[in-house]
Amino acid sequence: MTNIAEHRETYAGVDTHADTHHAAIIDQNGKHLVDAQFPTTPAGYTALTAFILMHGVLVRVGIEGTGSYGAGLARHLTALGHHVIEVIRPNRQLRRINGKSDPVDAYAAARTALTQTKQATPKSGDGNVEQIRYLVTARRSAIKARVAAQVQIKSLLVTAPVLLRERFREVPDETLITRLADLDIRRYPENQGVVIALRALARRHRYIAAEIHTLDQELKTLTECTNPALLAAQGVGPVTAAQLLITGGDNTGRLRSEAAFAALCGVSPIPASSGKTSRHRLNRGGDRHANSALHRIALVRMSYEPRTKAYVEKKRSEGKSNKEIIRCLKRAIAREVFTLLTKDVEVPRVDDLRPLRQALGVTLQQAGTHFNVWLNKISRIERGLMRDDELALAYREWLETTAPTN
Repeated sequence: MTNIAEHRETYAGVDTHADTHHAAIIDQNGKHLVDAQFPTTPAGYTALTAFILMHGVLVRVGIEGTGSYGAGLARHLTALGHHVIEVIRPNRQLRRINGKSDPVDAYAAARTALTQTKQATPKSGDGNVEQIRYLVTARRSAIKARVAAQVQIKSLLVTAPVLLRERFREVPDETLITRLADLDIRRYPENQGVVIALRALARRHRYIAAEIHTLDQELKTLTECTNPALLAAQGVGPVTAAQLLITGGDNTGRLRSEAAFAALCGVSPIPASSGKTSRHRLNRGGDRHANSALHRIALVRMSYEPRTKAYVEKKRSEGKSNKEIIRCLKRAIAREVFTLLTKDVEVPRVDDLRPLRQALGVTLQQAGTHFNVWLNKISRIERGLMRDDELALAYREWLETTAPTN
């Protein structure tokens, strides 16, 4: 019996909670073997690992909640070389049939590890992207707090005493915050409560705005260090790049294909045909934050990029609606982003173009005339504010070989 136990294949499942994890083990036939509960501490992780290894040859471990309560255990098991998969919570109908308890959920996770070999691989959460995720979370809550403060200020001014309301009626928002933050209570002896409230909200708004600026600077530094090619892509800013990096995770090898990444971002086309109508609709699933990031990139490119503008006109001539055009654009952008996330893409150097032009005595006017583009475009490329690899390479070659010198 001991030899049989040593050589049988086993599959483990873990139901995770804040303070405890419940582990269950089944064999290759789905037979329930044993289950136990462990604390969510380093010692508990070690004991749980020893427990799931002592009943046979461990093949896979299914963990529910690898992005929350199970994150620490998933990292622990992955670091030891075990195959960990992410288990999606069963739907409510199945839960009503089978009931719910920690052992029931743990055995369900183990069955998922046995039967579904193509489950998602958890994010490793051990690199720069995990640091970016924390910064984005802090920034998102700060944005909400700033908006809430501004809404409260506007609401209080509506019902404020006439003297205050009329004084700030036509003041622009940025100036309004500054003036309210510097209000002198002594000038309004009869309305001190109103003035104190408005001043507190304005100072809160100003403090949060400074906090957001600091977070933005940190995000820019980290995203540029983690994936400079993604940040340099057209229409991609630090916040958008940060969100796409978070969606991909530190271990981008978990993204099996660009089609899988498109589905993860909710931009894979969903058939919506019926009878004589043949069409696709927007995908309402996937990571909605990533979907929003791709949507922003699409809108930015539609506003200024010539290739995207030509594509939009082509689709309009085919009878596509704006929603369908944006859906197609987001799918194409997802393909590009997948390449940038999973491969090392070299970004052409541009920081030396301006010094090189100035050393040669070439003016922006001469450069713009030679390439038949606006001077601002050359200037933005030199400052790294705009990416056009083809033009940047041609510009460098022209400066190094045929540019006129004074």
